[in-house]
Amino acid sequence: MYKVGILTSGGDCQGLNAAIRGVAKSLYEEFDDQVEIYGVQNGYQGLINGNIRRMSKSDFSGILTLGGTILGTSRQPFKMMRVIDDVTGVDKVKNMKANYKKFGLDCLVVLGGNGTHKSANMLSEEGLNVVSLPKTIDNDVWGTDMTFGFQSACDIATDVIDCIHTTATSHGRIFIVEVMGHKVGWLTLHAGIAGGADIILLPEIPYDIEKVASIINKREAEGKNFSILAVAEGAISKQEAAMKKKELKALRAKETYPSVAYKVADELSNYISNEIRVTVPGHFQRGGSPCAYDRVLSTRFGAAAARLIKNRKYGNMVGLRNGEIVPVPLSEVAGKLKKIPSDYPLINEAKDVGISFGD
Repeated sequence: MYKVGILTSGGDCQGLNAAIRGVAKSLYEEFDDQVEIYGVQNGYQGLINGNIRRMSKSDFSGILTLGGTILGTSRQPFKMMRVIDDVTGVDKVKNMKANYKKFGLDCLVVLGGNGTHKSANMLSEEGLNVVSLPKTIDNDVWGTDMTFGFQSACDIATDVIDCIHTTATSHGRIFIVEVMGHKVGWLTLHAGIAGGADIILLPEIPYDIEKVASIINKREAEGKNFSILAVAEGAISKQEAAMKKKELKALRAKETYPSVAYKVADELSNYISNEIRVTVPGHFQRGGSPCAYDRVLSTRFGAAAARLIKNRKYGNMVGLRNGEIVPVPLSEVAGKLKKIPSDYPLINEAKDVGISFGD
């Protein structure tokens, strides 16, 4: 009997349950039911604390369209993985290895984003058999063209921008919609284009607030009494981009803005006369049922993970490249962030249709 553990780690997103289902159903097929699947509760914390239970086939029925994760999740920062807990004295890595052996696991399937994959690679280097799947609404996991959760979140963010159009036009206001994405702007870029935003501000392209204001004033001069800005939560100005990390951190500590959208609104108020409103959909973008694309992608990833396990090809993440599902070594994925390239075609194509990036 082959024993496989599954855990979901980091922030939740759409498609996690679909991926869990894909892994489980494919494992039952690949191993002719000679497999036991164990659910690790609440991410790496469950592996550290031994909160693991054997699951049955019925656990994986009816979850394809279900948002969130039936296994629960938590954030366990990679930088703290090898730090012994001062209060409990728990050695996290030692405990995870011990519980892996205690439950007789032959492989651990990990679903998560960047930090999760750092830890997955670490466990692989520690001798555990690990296979992973890339999930995040940010689409910033290196080694895959697409992560599951991204398209569902993009659809939600697009709907928000769509709905803002009517009130923006009715009142002649400037609306700033803050889209998730601390370090990368994939979600903001795609949702901004799909939702018809006039200006898109991304972490990868530092903005000049005077140029942003000039675009808005130019639109008003042309008789367009409203403008919509799609702003990534990690958007940064050219002045900030020129600062050293310590200087920027000190600046952020002094600021009282709830988030970057409010900062941009305050900066804009010095240059334009229009009324400005901020909308932050926040965690709505990570919630609800996965879209059709993510259901399919999650299922494909799950089936591919099962094949890797059957063929004992551990130490790999399943990724999507040029439409094909391929194995990507965890050692190549860990510690790398997939940012929008400066020569990314979609940037220039967006500019061709009149979208500004404030640069």
